[in-house]
Amino acid sequence: MRPQEIIAKKRDGGELSDAEIRAFIDGVCDKSWADYQISALIMAMVIRGLSLAEQDAITDAMLNSGEVLDFSSINKPKGDKHSTGGVGDKTSLVIAPIVAACGVAVPMISGRGLGHTGGTLDKLEAIPGYNVKLTTEEFHNVIEKCGFAMTGQTAEIAPADKKIYALRDATATVPCIPLIVASIMSKKLAEGLDALILDVKTGSGAFMQTLEDSTALAEALVLTGRKFGVRTEAVISDMSQPLGRYVGNAVEVYECIQILKGESDDSWADTKELSVELSARLLVLAGVSESVEAARQVATSKLTDGTAFEKFRENVELQGGDLAVCDDPELLIDRDLFRVEIKATGDGFVTAIDTLAIGNAVCEIGGGRIRADDKVDHAVGYESLSRIGDKISKAEPAGLLHCRSLEQAAFVESQLANAYVIGNTPQTRTPIISQVISSPKPK
Repeated sequence: MRPQEIIAKKRDGGELSDAEIRAFIDGVCDKSWADYQISALIMAMVIRGLSLAEQDAITDAMLNSGEVLDFSSINKPKGDKHSTGGVGDKTSLVIAPIVAACGVAVPMISGRGLGHTGGTLDKLEAIPGYNVKLTTEEFHNVIEKCGFAMTGQTAEIAPADKKIYALRDATATVPCIPLIVASIMSKKLAEGLDALILDVKTGSGAFMQTLEDSTALAEALVLTGRKFGVRTEAVISDMSQPLGRYVGNAVEVYECIQILKGESDDSWADTKELSVELSARLLVLAGVSESVEAARQVATSKLTDGTAFEKFRENVELQGGDLAVCDDPELLIDRDLFRVEIKATGDGFVTAIDTLAIGNAVCEIGGGRIRADDKVDHAVGYESLSRIGDKISKAEPAGLLHCRSLEQAAFVESQLANAYVIGNTPQTRTPIISQVISSPKPK
């Protein structure tokens, strides 16, 4: 089957067969398709759209383009969580130990940050020595010993996805729901899961900024997961402001460890609430709790009694991390950095926050990547001291920037200050979860 024939068929609005889609994915993996041919077909898919059958076929082909992990020897239900990404989105570090403490094995394959969205692997690497490049055998062994492991995608898992995503990123073809679904689900399905909870963000710091787009993506992801035999549910959660207090790799790990240690602070209440809710729903999907309400109580108890923290500590040790940061999370905070107050631009109430601007500012001072091969400064970050609805005066700091130099601060200071919209009327805060998608009907 010649690439030109498949490209022309989709260009002209035709529906590709399973065999044509398999030929495309095979061509990506064996390099018989040139980059320009892959890009041409992707562009045709974005412009012409993909049917539900095509979406399923490309997900299946990408999934089976590489290794599908087998954890059948671990006599526990297998579950995982995936987030579409945001600013200060750090819940994986709390959810995995909670769920593991409740008897669910969590084989979490995570990614790195790109642009304004943070990556779980970058956060974990803020812990000195922590190894996120586990072999399949090491991955399996860590899960057996402590109930969860966190690693990056290997070359053997959904290899077609890495190539296709890089070309989508370079050709402005990322915003396509069927291709997003195939990219996410091909990797998650390769984990050999029984259950999957999805956190689909919506708001100014989300990849999908409107509730309509976020809902459409959530429904497509849940439908695909269930079609492939994985009990799947999605929550649509708020990303109209940074999640919790901290944005940045080391400082986000600090926040998570404090939550796991039972420390209470109103500024990271949203992180805790969302982590408990996602954990609870995953426990129900995995079959270890009968109701979400009962599962919330169990998840909360694992935080309160320290069981979840002990799981996290075990995992850090097994993956080569420095246990000192578990005993003293303050070690994660680099005291040599400059701390620059970001003053409010006026008196009144915080009515909106440009969360994307905050994420981009952290990225621009080295806390994230603009290009995939950029190095990350794990120490820099930002404290969001004001939330939507808060009263504030021009003399007060809306946030605190942790940066390497005053030149860095000057570069992003106005961007951060202007991210806080100040008005005269107090705004009601949006609930952290606006919707739950359990069983969408096929389109």
